[in-house]
Amino acid sequence: MKKIIETIEAPSAIASYSQAVLYEGSKLLFCSGQIGMDPITGELVSGGITAQTERTMNNMKAVLEAAGTSIERIIKATIYFVDMSDYAAINEIYGRYFSHKLPARAAVQVSALPKGALIEIECIAAF
Repeated sequence: MKKIIETIEAPSAIASYSQAVLYEGSKLLFCSGQIGMDPITGELVSGGITAQTERTMNNMKAVLEAAGTSIERIIKATIYFVDMSDYAAINEIYGRYFSHKLPARAAVQVSALPKGALIEIECIAAF
Protein backbone atom coordinates (compact mmCIF):
# COMPACT_ATOMS: atom_id res chain seq x y z
CA MET A 1 0.00 0.00 0.00
CA LYS A 2 1.40 3.40 -0.85
CA LYS A 3 0.74 6.77 0.69
CA ILE A 4 1.52 10.02 -1.14
CA ILE A 5 3.48 12.62 0.84
CA GLU A 6 3.07 16.31 0.03
CA THR A 7 4.14 19.49 1.82
CA ILE A 8 4.04 23.19 1.02
CA GLU A 9 7.45 23.49 2.73
CA ALA A 10 9.06 22.08 -0.44
CA PRO A 11 8.37 22.98 -4.07
CA SER A 12 5.32 21.39 -5.68
CA ALA A 13 5.96 18.72 -8.27
CA ILE A 14 6.75 20.27 -11.66
CA ALA A 15 5.77 17.17 -13.66
CA SER A 16 3.87 13.89 -13.18
CA TYR A 17 5.26 12.71 -9.83
CA SER A 18 4.71 12.97 -6.08
CA GLN A 19 7.16 14.65 -3.69
CA ALA A 20 7.48 11.30 -1.93
CA VAL A 21 5.78 7.95 -1.62
CA LEU A 22 5.63 5.92 1.57
CA TYR A 23 5.47 2.18 1.05
CA GLU A 24 3.77 1.34 4.31
CA GLY A 25 4.48 -2.39 4.28
CA SER A 26 8.24 -1.84 4.28
CA LYS A 27 8.48 1.40 6.30
CA LEU A 28 10.44 2.97 3.45
CA LEU A 29 9.97 6.44 2.01
CA PHE A 30 10.95 7.05 -1.60
CA CYS A 31 11.64 10.76 -2.17
CA SER A 32 11.54 12.23 -5.64
CA GLY A 33 14.41 14.43 -6.72
CA GLN A 34 14.50 17.89 -5.20
CA ILE A 35 16.18 20.87 -6.84
CA GLY A 36 17.20 24.27 -5.47
CA MET A 37 13.79 25.79 -6.06
CA ASP A 38 12.22 28.16 -3.55
CA PRO A 39 8.92 26.60 -2.41
CA ILE A 40 7.21 30.01 -2.23
CA THR A 41 8.28 31.60 -5.52
CA GLY A 42 8.74 28.42 -7.55
CA GLU A 43 12.02 29.84 -8.89
CA LEU A 44 15.56 28.52 -8.54
CA VAL A 45 17.47 30.31 -5.81
CA SER A 46 20.30 32.58 -6.89
CA GLY A 47 23.85 32.13 -5.63
CA GLY A 48 25.12 29.25 -7.72
CA ILE A 49 25.85 25.73 -6.61
CA THR A 50 26.25 26.60 -2.92
CA ALA A 51 22.83 28.22 -2.60
CA GLN A 52 21.14 25.59 -4.77
CA THR A 53 22.67 22.72 -2.78
CA GLU A 54 21.53 24.23 0.52
CA ARG A 55 18.00 24.86 -0.83
CA THR A 56 17.88 21.33 -2.28
CA MET A 57 18.83 19.81 1.07
CA ASN A 58 16.29 22.00 2.89
CA ASN A 59 13.59 20.94 0.42
CA MET A 60 14.50 17.28 0.97
CA LYS A 61 14.45 17.83 4.73
CA ALA A 62 10.94 19.34 4.50
CA VAL A 63 9.60 16.38 2.52
CA LEU A 64 11.15 13.89 4.93
CA GLU A 65 9.73 15.72 7.95
CA ALA A 66 6.27 15.92 6.34
CA ALA A 67 6.38 12.12 6.12
CA GLY A 68 7.44 11.77 9.76
CA THR A 69 11.10 10.91 9.25
CA SER A 70 14.34 12.88 8.96
CA ILE A 71 17.57 13.39 7.06
CA GLU A 72 19.33 11.20 9.62
CA ARG A 73 17.11 8.30 8.46
CA ILE A 74 18.19 8.46 4.80
CA ILE A 75 19.46 5.06 3.71
CA LYS A 76 20.48 5.90 0.12
CA ALA A 77 20.82 9.17 -1.77
CA THR A 78 21.62 9.96 -5.37
CA ILE A 79 23.01 13.36 -6.31
CA TYR A 80 22.80 14.57 -9.91
CA PHE A 81 24.74 17.68 -10.88
CA VAL A 82 25.84 19.37 -14.09
CA ASP A 83 29.45 20.36 -13.38
CA MET A 84 32.03 18.01 -11.86
CA SER A 85 34.04 21.02 -10.67
CA ASP A 86 31.19 21.64 -8.18
CA TYR A 87 31.69 18.24 -6.52
CA ALA A 88 33.76 19.49 -3.56
CA ALA A 89 31.30 22.29 -2.73
CA ILE A 90 28.33 19.93 -3.02
CA ASN A 91 30.02 17.32 -0.84
CA GLU A 92 30.90 19.86 1.86
CA ILE A 93 27.35 21.25 2.09
CA TYR A 94 25.70 17.81 1.85
CA GLY A 95 27.91 16.50 4.66
CA ARG A 96 26.81 19.28 7.03
CA TYR A 97 23.29 17.87 7.11
CA PHE A 98 24.36 14.58 8.70
CA SER A 99 25.94 13.63 12.00
CA HIS A 100 28.37 10.73 11.73
CA LYS A 101 26.08 8.09 10.15
CA LEU A 102 26.22 8.91 6.45
CA PRO A 103 23.88 7.14 4.02
CA ALA A 104 25.01 5.19 0.97
CA ARG A 105 25.29 7.59 -1.95
CA ALA A 106 25.93 7.94 -5.65
CA ALA A 107 26.99 11.20 -7.30
CA VAL A 108 26.43 11.49 -11.04
CA GLN A 109 27.31 14.28 -13.47
CA VAL A 110 24.51 14.88 -15.98
CA SER A 111 24.17 17.16 -18.99
CA ALA A 112 21.06 19.02 -17.77
CA LEU A 113 18.43 19.10 -15.02
CA PRO A 114 14.84 20.41 -14.86
CA LYS A 115 14.39 24.20 -14.91
CA GLY A 116 18.14 24.62 -15.51
CA ALA A 117 18.99 23.51 -11.97
CA LEU A 118 22.62 22.81 -11.10
CA ILE A 119 21.83 19.96 -8.68
CA GLU A 120 19.08 17.44 -7.91
CA ILE A 121 19.00 14.98 -5.00
CA GLU A 122 16.70 12.00 -4.48
CA CYS A 123 16.68 9.56 -1.59
CA ILE A 124 15.22 6.55 0.16
CA ALA A 125 14.63 6.92 3.89
CA ALA A 126 13.47 4.67 6.69
CA PHE A 127 11.09 5.22 9.61
